Amino acid sequence: MANNQVNSGTLPGVDPGVRYMTLALREAEAAAVEGEVPCGAVIVLNGRIIGRAHNQVETLRDPTAHAEILAITQAAAAVGDWRLEGAEIYVTKEPCPMCAGAMVLARLRKLIFGVRDPIRGGAVSVFPIVAHPPSPHRLEIQEGILEAECRALLQEFFRQRRRDEA
Repeated sequence: MANNQVNSGTLPGVDPGVRYMTLALREAEAAAVEGEVPCGAVIVLNGRIIGRAHNQVETLRDPTAHAEILAITQAAAAVGDWRLEGAEIYVTKEPCPMCAGAMVLARLRKLIFGVRDPIRGGAVSVFPIVAHPPSPHRLEIQEGILEAECRALLQEFFRQRRRDEA
């Protein structure tokens, strides 16, 4: 956990959004190496990384082991509270409905993601869970940070998977 509590990966002169999304991309790359759908997440509070993870559904044989859920669990442990008010989550791909719901319940302040998920998106594409007007808590949303890199990683992963299955 100590590694998650420091701002490792500081890149001088680089926009913080790009810096944190780059770290999320590194997590996504680790997922791809492990044969997992390449999705990575980094949670930041007051300039410090308090959670970071990548998909581990296959590895843990757990349908809830998405990058966002694992990072939220780490972040809650790091701050000693399930409420992550003021925290931002950087995710390479728009979260699914399960992860979007967890973000709302954890009371994250902002969701920043790289690329939309037009099939299962739980933020803006299909299910607008994180900004649902009747909800007592809504997240700010920013999309498109390192979009091309996030999209390329996903496309290459699924291209390779199709080749392997052929």
